Amino acid sequence: MALDRITLTDFRNHPETRLSGTARFNLLVGENGAGKTNVLEALSLLAPGRGLRRAALAELPSQGGDGGCAVSAELEGGVQLGTGIKPDRPGRRVARANGAEIPALGLSEWLSIGWLTPAMDRLFSEGAGARRRFLDRLVLALEPGHARNAARMENALRERNRLLSEVAEPDPAWLEALESQLAEAGSLVAEARARLVAALAERLALLPETPFARPILSYQPGGPRDAAALAAELASTRRRDRAAQRTLTGPHRDDLAVTMAGKDQPASACSTGEQKALLIAITLAHADLLQDSRPALLLLDEVAAHLDPVRRTALFDRLRTGRAQVWLTGTELAPFAAIADEAAIWRVRDGQAERLG
Repeated sequence: MALDRITLTDFRNHPETRLSGTARFNLLVGENGAGKTNVLEALSLLAPGRGLRRAALAELPSQGGDGGCAVSAELEGGVQLGTGIKPDRPGRRVARANGAEIPALGLSEWLSIGWLTPAMDRLFSEGAGARRRFLDRLVLALEPGHARNAARMENALRERNRLLSEVAEPDPAWLEALESQLAEAGSLVAEARARLVAALAERLALLPETPFARPILSYQPGGPRDAAALAAELASTRRRDRAAQRTLTGPHRDDLAVTMAGKDQPASACSTGEQKALLIAITLAHADLLQDSRPALLLLDEVAAHLDPVRRTALFDRLRTGRAQVWLTGTELAPFAAIADEAAIWRVRDGQAERLG
């Protein structure tokens, strides 16, 4: 197992919640609004990034508290991990390993985390930006340095767009320097995305087409992936981009194409159930990649609610074959009967968790 002795302090509606005695399967059961997803969100923050809700820091502390909150857990081997917000530094997230403060990116050295939430069901119908964020989160779980490259790319892109849209006569030397930075960082971002899609596609190709739909993935670059070629493209399209008041070429325009193998049909044209099955298949393939190195967590929010018994059984069987510690939520126990005997189960009510059994 990956995590035990988990504590949430003043985190959303959890004033003081402790979870210990975890297992391979960990089940949080309770009514809507009880605080089940808040526990998953807390766990997701033991990795770099903004967590499974992408929430602003100000949203995390409990209402009526002092403005601070904390999440801590013990990793196998006795490593203590923690993250949170100090009351005197409300705009900054703090991370710790074995009591020493570390950059949030440093959490990824200890633990890899993946998740699937109901909000992600719209992934195939939303714009390309949502799929880029999805890709980047999957990459970040495997390659922690991806966050720095993406930040450098976004900073250079923002400044180039500002010069092209607001400055009457931008300095060509300054534009060239920005384009060089954008191309260098953008190339690293694009290559990391392409590596991830290739690795996922390799895993997915081994899967049968039933009971879950088998996705066929295709990385669609928004421009040249080679740094020199991208820099040349940016330099040659300044006039066009100035007219558009934004940069029209580069990894910030990448997309992920997903096709359902059995029907040869784009995911966006599939039924809601088929799209859910495609997402589950991608999430499980990513979990396989995660557990190849560091301890891994897989957070599945309300994943069983919309699956028929055959697909639920197949999901649990797949999860058993992996090494990731799995956390699931549901409003009732019945859908999880097949794993109840091997799961650690908590009843969640009003921000309190009571261990069952």
